[in-house]
Amino acid sequence: MTSNTDNRQDGPGPVLSRISASTSEEDVLCPTPPLPPGPDSQYERIGGQTGASFLQTLIHLLKGNIGTGLLGLPLAVRNAGLVLGPLSLFAMGIIAVHCMNLLVICSHHLSVKLNKPFLDYGDAVQYGMENVSWLRRHSIWGRRIVNVFLIITQLGFCCVYFVFLSDNIKQVVEASNGTTMNCHNNQTAITVPSFDSRLYMLCFLPAVILLVFTRNLKYLAPLSLVANLAMCTSLVLIYFFCFTNIPNRISLPKVGHAKDYPLFFGTAIFAFEGIGVVLPLENKMQKPQSFNMVLYLGMGIVTFLYISLGTIGYITFGEAIGGSITLNLPNCWMYQIVKLLYCFGIYITFALQFYVPAEILIPPVVSRVSERWKLPVDLLIRAALVVFTCVLAILIPQLDLVISLVGSISSSFLALIFPPLLQILTYHNEGLSPWVIVKNTLISVIGFIGFITGTYISITEIIKRNGRHDNLDVTFFQVQ
Repeated sequence: MTSNTDNRQDGPGPVLSRISASTSEEDVLCPTPPLPPGPDSQYERIGGQTGASFLQTLIHLLKGNIGTGLLGLPLAVRNAGLVLGPLSLFAMGIIAVHCMNLLVICSHHLSVKLNKPFLDYGDAVQYGMENVSWLRRHSIWGRRIVNVFLIITQLGFCCVYFVFLSDNIKQVVEASNGTTMNCHNNQTAITVPSFDSRLYMLCFLPAVILLVFTRNLKYLAPLSLVANLAMCTSLVLIYFFCFTNIPNRISLPKVGHAKDYPLFFGTAIFAFEGIGVVLPLENKMQKPQSFNMVLYLGMGIVTFLYISLGTIGYITFGEAIGGSITLNLPNCWMYQIVKLLYCFGIYITFALQFYVPAEILIPPVVSRVSERWKLPVDLLIRAALVVFTCVLAILIPQLDLVISLVGSISSSFLALIFPPLLQILTYHNEGLSPWVIVKNTLISVIGFIGFITGTYISITEIIKRNGRHDNLDVTFFQVQ
């Protein structure tokens, strides 16, 4: 996810208020040329004739929704139950798509009303608040709040990436002496204990800092393409292993414990948090009026992948499922390479996720120093932010709990709470039906309950695990 504005690619942006809060990888790697003014319809005026095709938009939508969250869904299904988990994922997929559609509808309505070519997430919330008289004076806080949750979400993703990289690389290193060519049976290899997973995070720290020093992400475009291919190949092989190792007898609980369901919610909403890519991708389409088809098709595929991998992964590994399904793969060379390929993809994606909080936080500071110190201060802040995410990851090195905590705290607001409220604000004086108000309020309340319970349970589990275990190394769960 990256900033919408092209003129900030080579350096810090000018002001905080114009940073886009709904962003995508395509905005940096494939910027849209300036659009000529004209009397065309709103859709054509936004999309123009130089934008992305239907297929390109679909691919970027898929990329914006598929990441580490997908790999944690088998554990999420375990927390909810073999039947309740998939049903809940299906329901959450429907609600997530509905909220994405609400965001698009409100953005277009406000852009026509204000005669603006395009509104990002922050713009939409700010101008939506201006429709309500008693909120008008505080409307700027709408944008600021969206930016705050965007920063929390993106830096949370970066924390998850540190934990994911350390867990998977640690497992590959420790099992290297026992790695075999036999992938037919998932036998537990002889492992040689190495460093604590938190020391692996420190080892990755210099490489990640050097990566985020690349301020123009266009230079990472070739590596990003390779990373996408590596992650796709890894997912295909993960599916292959799960399908070919489904046990003959399945005796798993159909409904999980009630106390674990908030952990399911946090992990699931973390995975579905792709709402930030919706507005930029819709704006870049050659024919934006076809975006609804892209949205429904793309999110239909995403929901199918979430439900299928979450269910099949849980069935294959059962109660032994780890925070990431890659940690359950057998210790043969093919699946060790799968882990390395996915780690490479996550490493490159770190820079893309880091871009937005950097563009929000750095410009106000850099604008206060002389030209001579702009670059050193810029790089220093980037390094400090990476160190901050690494420290947070070290403090909470449990992958499943980090994912659930980030999802509960920030993703619930961006994906479930804000869009329904935005529709109420946008159509405040335009005869919004009571049914729509009740429906939107219900969605927001569900998101808020998920935020409260998911955050509470995640923090409680973090404290409990840290108090119970002195050694926080990842356990290598394997199918017998």
